[in-house]
Amino acid sequence: MSSKAAHIVLYSVPAFGHFLAMTDFADQLLTRGLTVTLLITPNYLHLLHPLSSRHGSSQLRHLLLPNPPPAKGLLNYLTSLHEDHSPIILDWLQSHTSPPVTAIVSDFFAGWAQQLAHQVGVPHLAFSPSGAFGFSILASMWREKTYYEDPDDMHPVVSFDELPNSPSQLWWQMCQLYRESKKEDPNRTFFKDSFLANLSSWGIVFNSFSELERVYLDHIKEQLGNDRVWAVGPLLPLGDDTSSRGGSSAVPSHELLAWLDGKRDDCVVYISFGSGAKLTPDLMGAVTAALEKSGVSFIWPVKPLGEKYVSGDHSVLPEGFEGRVGERGLIIRGWAPQVTILGHRAVGTFLTHCGWNSVLEAITVGGVVMLTWPLGADQYSNEQLLVDELGVGIRVGAGTKKIPDSHELARMFTESIEEKLSQRVKAKKLREAALNAVNGGSSQKDLNDLVKRLNEI
Repeated sequence: MSSKAAHIVLYSVPAFGHFLAMTDFADQLLTRGLTVTLLITPNYLHLLHPLSSRHGSSQLRHLLLPNPPPAKGLLNYLTSLHEDHSPIILDWLQSHTSPPVTAIVSDFFAGWAQQLAHQVGVPHLAFSPSGAFGFSILASMWREKTYYEDPDDMHPVVSFDELPNSPSQLWWQMCQLYRESKKEDPNRTFFKDSFLANLSSWGIVFNSFSELERVYLDHIKEQLGNDRVWAVGPLLPLGDDTSSRGGSSAVPSHELLAWLDGKRDDCVVYISFGSGAKLTPDLMGAVTAALEKSGVSFIWPVKPLGEKYVSGDHSVLPEGFEGRVGERGLIIRGWAPQVTILGHRAVGTFLTHCGWNSVLEAITVGGVVMLTWPLGADQYSNEQLLVDELGVGIRVGAGTKKIPDSHELARMFTESIEEKLSQRVKAKKLREAALNAVNGGSSQKDLNDLVKRLNEI
């Protein structure tokens, strides 16, 4: 490794999807010879193991930060991260001289790290674990959108005419951080300023690729007034053993693959609402009833039997469900190797909450049709991109406000595995574009350019 190689400090908020994307980004930087220090809390230390096995300790380092204390609500949680972590990070930055820090990259939910970078005199880059479209919606929302004081009886349409294609969302589909906090809440003001600080960073890195969101990446470059916007995704360990990505599989790989190998191409529906979703009885009832009526083969990871359920979570299967669906359903009680599943030829449909990591995995690994059922966060924006602009998704549900009739959902399951479905044709083409992007195409060029510029700082 060259003595001139940059030393990059990476900070992700302690949220699984965010940190997983940041470790994938770290892997790319390490592979290109940079030194990386990951700022990490104890509950995510296990995610360092794959990196540590591929890169030496002199190149990959970490600074252990305390687990944040419990906080009521996401806004308070994100604010507490700044209060608990920023003094420790600043002290480390000011005392660390070998090798000297070249730049700080922070999760877009931690835009306050820009101030830390300023204090130690190094550039700050924002890292978006979401796409450029979702980021553009969030930035526009925090800058200039109407705040409704009494949204309970109102479902107004919020327009984003300043963005390409003039998208719009219903009020209740907008980010919970924005619409559920009181306007006068100081934590809200802090988060707003922190997020908008990303737009004055030295640069922004996206876990996306140009062919997916070119118009929105160009829009962000216009907002920043420079070309320091890099789309380096999809950040996935393609070609590697993905069975343990994010955790240890709750089902042995040989059993999973044997079940899938016995199915014809594109006939299996994979169901996942993300690792942190709280599912209601109505939602669970609609999905399970539709699976029984449709007759499709499916894989569904659910919580292990006996695991403690958090308040408001009813992710439990109806009594007798597994017996009624028999061998055509594979229930995984615990962590599922999602990339392995989506990459199998037998899986043709993904019922998804539209989390960005899941979106990229579905596009890149499987080229599958997505049945979209967003639950919150940036997921409604991601759905718009998939359904309205890319044509690879089909709307199914919307949180708890739109739970489809089980007969209708059963029909959608059945139709989604049809071979010549237009969404499937488009999904296969988009998969080719994603693979080309990281194999000599736009994302690889962006990543190489980013590394070159970091080494020149």
